[in-house]
Amino acid sequence: MYFLDRAHAAQLLAERLIHTSGDHPLVLGIPRGSVPMAKELADRLGGDLDVVLVHKIGAPENPEFAIGSVSEFGTLYRSPVFDYYETSQGYLDSAVQEEIAKLKKRRQTYSGIHPPIDPEGRTVIIVDDGIATGATMLAAVRAIRLQKPGKIIVASPVASVDAAELLRSEADELMILDTPEPFYAISQFYGEFAQVSDDEVNAILRESGRGAKPKRVA
Repeated sequence: MYFLDRAHAAQLLAERLIHTSGDHPLVLGIPRGSVPMAKELADRLGGDLDVVLVHKIGAPENPEFAIGSVSEFGTLYRSPVFDYYETSQGYLDSAVQEEIAKLKKRRQTYSGIHPPIDPEGRTVIIVDDGIATGATMLAAVRAIRLQKPGKIIVASPVASVDAAELLRSEADELMILDTPEPFYAISQFYGEFAQVSDDEVNAILRESGRGAKPKRVA
């Protein structure tokens, strides 16, 4: 499946998630790339928008490759390849603390614009623009699970087969539009896949925080 851009992908996801519109769902984007998609979903499903802050832990010699992930609350996930890299406890502790500090700083920035919304008892949709390893999304799911939501739905236009299987047992519902093979990079499934800036995320959260009336899928 091929998507013109993130907005197009979000529209297709919204059509598949229309059954949640009566729940007034809480839609959580993982900054930065998925926040515009989360906004589109929240608008179309008549829900609330917020963010969940997680970040990957990169391999010692290849920081772009995720060997795990951590949430702003310290929820840590070690991927199956973690031991392959023979990562020392010292490296892991340092990387985790560094990422948590960054996430907490980001939360302070966002909270001044858009106070966090309590997910307890809510239908929560966690959205990402693509899921390669599943490490980041899994940390997000586990972090939100600790806050006692009524239901967690993982939503993404595209995911690797392995990532989808990893998340299937963690989420209450999995909404993945396509699990193509081979899966090299998320960007290969988009016509336009520009970087999303902090300024764009701040603007989206600021607008959402003003209480703009959402639209629903017809």
